[in-house]
Amino acid sequence: MEIIGGGLLEVHITPTDVGKRVSVRCLSGTGIPGEKFTDTVGILTSWTDDVLLITRRDGRSVRIAESTLVAGKVIPAAPARRRGPAASFDELARVTARAWEPVESERLGDWRLRAASGFTRRANSVLPLGDPDRPLDDALTYVRDWYARRELPAYAQIATGAEGTQELLGAELERRGWVREVSAQVWTGGLAPVGDLDADTDRVRLDRSYDAGWLRRYQRFGTPGPHVGRVLGSGPSTWFASVPGTADVPAAIGRCVVDGRWAGFMAVEVDPEQRRQGLGTAVMAALARRALDEGASAAWLQAEADNTAARALYDGMGFAAHHSYHHYRAPRAAE
Repeated sequence: MEIIGGGLLEVHITPTDVGKRVSVRCLSGTGIPGEKFTDTVGILTSWTDDVLLITRRDGRSVRIAESTLVAGKVIPAAPARRRGPAASFDELARVTARAWEPVESERLGDWRLRAASGFTRRANSVLPLGDPDRPLDDALTYVRDWYARRELPAYAQIATGAEGTQELLGAELERRGWVREVSAQVWTGGLAPVGDLDADTDRVRLDRSYDAGWLRRYQRFGTPGPHVGRVLGSGPSTWFASVPGTADVPAAIGRCVVDGRWAGFMAVEVDPEQRRQGLGTAVMAALARRALDEGASAAWLQAEADNTAARALYDGMGFAAHHSYHHYRAPRAAE
């Protein structure tokens, strides 16, 4: 036991706390003067062979030797939210999935296998919400075989950073050699502030479908095909926005899916030569106003973890990060 700043440092966690959110302090071992301790907060995903594995909010795993622990405690599963609509992970996971439906899907217990000829990882990954109704290794074998029959790599979409997310499953995948390739964040906020943005929406056209020009601006696919249209056109109430540009390609586009109280924003793209002119804001404001007319009150969107410009924009609109998700790829046969 050590006394620092008048307080006692004690380890109040044990292997029985696996699955809980913890805060630990350990000896850093870096040798840097003045840097004696390292603090880590996250889900305790395992404690075996005298090594703790803690998964942080961003999905990164930290391994800590038990012998270096000087303090540790269980903390509430989720911090108090600063702003934005209250929402559970399970609710948001299902809402966001309905906004990006695959061409083909199959249930494996509470898991959902999704395929769309390789168009986006979201539509070509297993969404493991709940229990697959069989041992994990058997479930993962089924997943890999299912995607192999479709000549697709097997991906699993795993969430971290909120109460009820899947840190434990992510750790199990990593132990089995699954590799995390892409990470993104789901952000939530009030819908009315987006609709109230000071933006010129007169040029924004809203339609129930997209045209070839909209698709050329989107540029997130390989060879166009019916699978692209089925994914983009999915959702309870879907709207496409465009701002006229040149050469039959819009200057800006966007997509919004209204689902009950939620409005999800996707595919907001602006011509690189016309950025910083408020076109993206105008697209979002126009879509938000239409969603408000349909009775929605809350908004969500997704941004890749390294897209700092988008994150700054959404923060200014009143959005806050709710949780992260990661796509894990199954190891290849030779790995």
